[in-house]
Amino acid sequence: MINFRIFMLFSFLLLGASCQSQLSDEALLKSLQSDVNYLAADQLEGRAIGTAGEEKAAEYLAARFSEIGLQPMGTDGFYQEFTVSKPSNPHEEAIIGVDGEGITGRNVLGFLDNQSQKTVVIGAHFDHLGYGGTSSLHRGDSAIHNGADDNASGTAALVALAEILKAKEYLSNFLFIAFSGEENGLWGSNYFVKNPTLDLETTNYMINMDMVGRLNVEGTLAINGVGTSPAFVPALDLANADSLKLVTSESGVGPSDHTSFYLQDLPVLHFFTGQHEDYHRPSDDADKINFEGLVQIVRYIDRLITQLDRQPKLTFTKTKDSTGDSPRFTVSLGVVPDYLYDGQGMRIDGVSEDKPAQLAGLAKGDIILQMGDSTIVDMMSYMRALGSFKKGDETQVAFEREGKRLKAQVKF
Repeated sequence: MINFRIFMLFSFLLLGASCQSQLSDEALLKSLQSDVNYLAADQLEGRAIGTAGEEKAAEYLAARFSEIGLQPMGTDGFYQEFTVSKPSNPHEEAIIGVDGEGITGRNVLGFLDNQSQKTVVIGAHFDHLGYGGTSSLHRGDSAIHNGADDNASGTAALVALAEILKAKEYLSNFLFIAFSGEENGLWGSNYFVKNPTLDLETTNYMINMDMVGRLNVEGTLAINGVGTSPAFVPALDLANADSLKLVTSESGVGPSDHTSFYLQDLPVLHFFTGQHEDYHRPSDDADKINFEGLVQIVRYIDRLITQLDRQPKLTFTKTKDSTGDSPRFTVSLGVVPDYLYDGQGMRIDGVSEDKPAQLAGLAKGDIILQMGDSTIVDMMSYMRALGSFKKGDETQVAFEREGKRLKAQVKF
C-alpha cells in the first residue's frame, strides 16, 4: 500500500502543476490587451469587410488560432471566404455567396477536437466600419473607426477562451469563429450557417460575444437568448461566482451573429456590456476598454461552459421575437436607450445633438416614465409609445432625474 502522506503530497504537487498550466488572470489580462490593441490600431483602418485592414485582422486571428493549437476548419485553411453581391436597387437585399462582382470577406475558423458527438460554437465578429460610412454616428470629417469595443473586445475574448479551453479536458468539441461582415447585416454568420464546415446537427449551442469591453462599476452584464434552452437560466446562476449583475432577455433574435444560429433552431446566448457614447464613432478606442472587467466576463463564460458541459445535448426552445411586435417608427426621439437598465421606465444612455430629446432638455441618465398618455414601464412600452407619433407631433414627456419627477415638451 502507498504511504498516505506521500500519496497526498504527490497529489497536491500534481494539482499545483495543473493549476500552473492554466492561464493566470495576469496572463489573461495581457493576452486580451495585446489582441485588442492590435485589432483596434489605426494601421488596420477600421477592419471594414473587403479591405486590407480586414484581411490583416483575419491573418492575425488565423496565426493566433494556429499558435494556440486549433485545427483549421475553414474552406481554405483557417479561412472561409464569401462574396456578397451588392444590389443595384437599394431596396433589394444583398445576395450572399454568389459569384461575380461584390465584396469578399472572410470568416476565420479554428476547431478544438475532443472526439465528442456535440460541438459548442463560440463566435464574435471582428469587422468594423473602416472610415465610417452610413452606419457611423460621427458627424465630422471621415475618420478611422477602430471599434475597440465593437468588436475587438469580443474577438479578443474569443481568442482568450480558445487558450483557456485548449488547456482543459471537456466532453464537447469547440468551434471558434471570428465572423466578418456583421456590421453590414450578419453576412459572415449568415454565410456560415448556410455553408457550414461542420455538421450543424452536432452543434449543441452557440455563444456570441459582441461589445463586451465596457463592464460598468455595477458589474452589469446583459445576456440575451436565455429562453432558447431550458438549461441556460440555472447554469447562468451557478456560474456567477463573481456576483455579476445579470440582465437577461429570452429572445434569440437580435442585431448580432447569434441570430443566424437561432434561425437554424439552435440554442444561443449573446453577451453584451451595453451601449455607450463612443458606439460607431471614431472615439471607440482601446484606452477605453475595461480590461479587468473583460477578464471577469471571460472567466464567467468559461465557468458557464463547464456547467453546461456536464449536461446532455441541450433542448432548443423557440422564443417570442422581442422585435416582432414592435411598431414601425416614423419619428425618433434621438436617444440611445440603456439596454442594461432593469428598473421602471426607459433610461437614456446617450443623447444625439439637435434631436428632439436634446432640444427638449433631456439628458443622459434621465428615466422616461411617460410619453403623452402612455406609461413607460420598459423598453417595449417605450417603443410602442414612440410608434404612435408622426413627424410634427408634440407631446409631454415625464421623466425622472436624480430622484425628481420632471416634465418636458417634445416636438418630433
